[in-house]
Amino acid sequence: MKNKTSNKVIYLLSLIGFFGIFSTTISKDPVLPLFVTSLGGSATVLGIIAAFSPLAGMLCSFPVGLLSDRWGRKKLLLISGIIFSLAPLLYLLVGNVWLLIPIRFFHGLATAILGPLAAAMIVSAYDSNKGEKLGWYASATLFGRMLAPLLGGLILSNWVLDGISSYKTVYFTAFVISLPVLFFILWLEKNDRLDRGAVQAKHPLALSRGLKIFVQNQRLLSTSVIQLAAYFSFGVLETYLPIYLAGLHISATKIGLIFSVQVLALMISQPLFGRLADRLDQRWQIMAGMILIGLIMALIPTFSSYRIIMILSLIFGFGISMTSIAVNAYVADIAAKEVLGASMGALDSLMDVGQTFGPLLVGLMITAWSMRVGFAACLVLSIVAITFFFLANDHAYSADRGAVKFK
Repeated sequence: MKNKTSNKVIYLLSLIGFFGIFSTTISKDPVLPLFVTSLGGSATVLGIIAAFSPLAGMLCSFPVGLLSDRWGRKKLLLISGIIFSLAPLLYLLVGNVWLLIPIRFFHGLATAILGPLAAAMIVSAYDSNKGEKLGWYASATLFGRMLAPLLGGLILSNWVLDGISSYKTVYFTAFVISLPVLFFILWLEKNDRLDRGAVQAKHPLALSRGLKIFVQNQRLLSTSVIQLAAYFSFGVLETYLPIYLAGLHISATKIGLIFSVQVLALMISQPLFGRLADRLDQRWQIMAGMILIGLIMALIPTFSSYRIIMILSLIFGFGISMTSIAVNAYVADIAAKEVLGASMGALDSLMDVGQTFGPLLVGLMITAWSMRVGFAACLVLSIVAITFFFLANDHAYSADRGAVKFK
């Protein structure tokens, strides 16, 4: 692609990611728990409903990636845009709390489709600087994720209506925010060629062949395990760090500040670590990031100082940023073109698996033993993931940018 066209690609995809994630996040934070409660739902019901959005990512991201390799990415991206726009309107019809389950799953399909397709499009449109461009896209989505709770909370706090109406005002706002997603997708589809890595396969075994290629590739599998381990820790931290800090009598405002600073660190550092991944051997960056993640998780429950925990949380954000960007760039280098979409889908699926099951498994450990034991389990998982990754990738690997080799 020419440079001018390539710049347009990342601008449009970043705008799609920003408005898409803004729309889905404002539909969840902070409105969903309050909406469920207003409909008479218990904490257990809320947990069930909240699980169905990431469940869509767990179940669908990998199949969507496979389908994109067969049918082409732009068609599926358009389906994602339609879901982004339709889903917020469905909340307006809810009068029974259980109706939120299929709606949350349906809404989750939008991000389950967008994630792997956007990544595959970016790495297809760029070569030497794909890591940096992946970083810009990730920063755009994080910006949307950061702004959404602020706007949602503002509407709920200041809209002079009864409870149910104020919640539905948020969902109508989510619908309005989602409209640019569909517009930019149509613009992208009309003017840009982003399917050059996709295989327009007609053979009925094309999907099963793509799955077989992925499963048999130890490098892809080990890199996907890294993604799972990283977001396993991320899910644990966002779930249990507030509880730990509350136990230290730290105010909710200060707890929120820690996570805001962490998101800001992720948003700012993604393009920088993406540029680093374009210039160095991504495997070293992946392992360094995972080491940071594991060590920080083990260290946090050993401190009671708010400032130290703030610094550790900031370093954890850098670790997630360093790892996730390098993982996507590395997969783009090692995946066969016919399974590029599937590989990006696998990363998204395992990210959701880790972020969903991490809090569940570590919660059992915390209940049985202690916070320190639960957080230390994340360090153990990081070591296992790094070991598997090193053994699977410890061989000659070259890239056009002249990366440093393991051997």
